[in-house]
Amino acid sequence: MIMSREEALEYVRPALKASRYEHTVRVTDKAVELAERFHVDVKKAELAAAFHDYAKYKPLELMKRWIESDRRLPKDLLDYHHELWHGPVGALMLEQEVGLADVDVISAISSHTTGKKHMSKLDKVVFLADYIEPGREFPGVDHVRKKAEENLDEACALALKNTINFLVGKERTVYPDTFHAYNDLI
Repeated sequence: MIMSREEALEYVRPALKASRYEHTVRVTDKAVELAERFHVDVKKAELAAAFHDYAKYKPLELMKRWIESDRRLPKDLLDYHHELWHGPVGALMLEQEVGLADVDVISAISSHTTGKKHMSKLDKVVFLADYIEPGREFPGVDHVRKKAEENLDEACALALKNTINFLVGKERTVYPDTFHAYNDLI
């Protein structure tokens, strides 16, 4: 399956709210910028970023059924906040619906919400682009943006640290892959 940026964005547009579509365009732009800076396949980064939130607004029951029925999805996802589900579920939906077969792109979409141990450079680019796109404003994001100008691993580690600290501060659970990603990067 070869799909252009425009085709991918048009495919996801009906599945997203207007504000989330605009976020997706910004993530795609940022992913291209990061891919160029850190010598990552730009086309793969562009495609993964355009598709990253495809399942964001899918019904929770539908995503739950995917997790329960697809052997490739970790069942422990169901024990954590449903905000984490759309990455891995969306990657598999796209595999089925549009024939997305590139394992690198699938991995980047799947892990963009949590990170994971042994992230590829493409995984890191999409994860980071989602975190630092220009529409995001929260404590610490500017520091991560600055770090992203020079070091992909350090920027991802800082984003993961901020996420872990935020969740712990709110007394919320942290998905194990997020800890694994952080530990792997430092």
